Amino acid sequence: MAAEEAVLEVEEQAAVGNMKDRLITILGPTASGKTTFAVHLANKLNGEIISADSRQIYRKMDIGTGKDLSDYIINGTVIPYHLIDIREPGDKYTLYDYQHDFHKAYNDILSREKTPILCGGTGLYIESVLKGYNLPDVPANPELRESLQNKSLEELSDILRSYRPLHNTTDTDTKKRAIRAIEIADFQSKQDMSQLEFPPIESTILGVNIDRDLRREKISKRLKARLDEGMVDEIESILKSGVSAEDLIYYGLEYKFVTLFVIGEISYDIMFSQLETAIHQFAKRQMTWFRGMERRGFTINWIDATLPMDKKLDKAYSFI
Repeated sequence: MAAEEAVLEVEEQAAVGNMKDRLITILGPTASGKTTFAVHLANKLNGEIISADSRQIYRKMDIGTGKDLSDYIINGTVIPYHLIDIREPGDKYTLYDYQHDFHKAYNDILSREKTPILCGGTGLYIESVLKGYNLPDVPANPELRESLQNKSLEELSDILRSYRPLHNTTDTDTKKRAIRAIEIADFQSKQDMSQLEFPPIESTILGVNIDRDLRREKISKRLKARLDEGMVDEIESILKSGVSAEDLIYYGLEYKFVTLFVIGEISYDIMFSQLETAIHQFAKRQMTWFRGMERRGFTINWIDATLPMDKKLDKAYSFI
């Protein structure tokens, strides 16, 4: 046993040395346990977490986004995290904003000789920083918005599809989101996108792979738990603070369906059923995106979600 522990310690020390100036990316679908895994790895590698979750950036949106900040504590030690709780509910946060915030956090972590660990399930965020997308800050286009206002969601989806494939179907979750996505696509179609503002980043990518049936079971169990923890009360509180129902619905999933329930448009049972289905579909889309990343040239080293934590860490050391 002592010999095994000595070998593990050598591996951990080697990993720290190898990764000091290199990004580790941990991705996986919702309910795969990627955050807990990332935190334990950060604890071993003297690392800090950079969140790649498009909704955890918002303050007060805690239960619905599954922040679970207690997960960032190991044996009384808080593992530092970034890009969580940085905006107010109702703010519109863009991919352009994320890129800039990511690089600030990334460079800050490197300047302190820590290991940066990018962790999340928003594939577009992850891919944008790894590839170094050139994304100008897209201004509002009132004339275009006006011309799209009376079109159906189906018509808006067809217009957006004429600009680019619909990899991220949350862009067409509501008319408001679809119009903004068209606005961005239209702006970008008229720009010179050849000049990169940020360089691509080399990263070891670890994927947490969870069986579909187990994933569905965990999603349903977690949804019930979050409702029991007060997710409805959380959303009622945000609405009372002055954030409009339309703005909360814009964020999709829990904030869409629970808001519709709170304002009386759907019943509790319908809310639960539709939300459960939507989260299952969302997890499937996440995996579709990650598989697409592999086709686009990224190497994702998959680790079984059901492995004990020490075995997951052993796997991680073998890849990094």
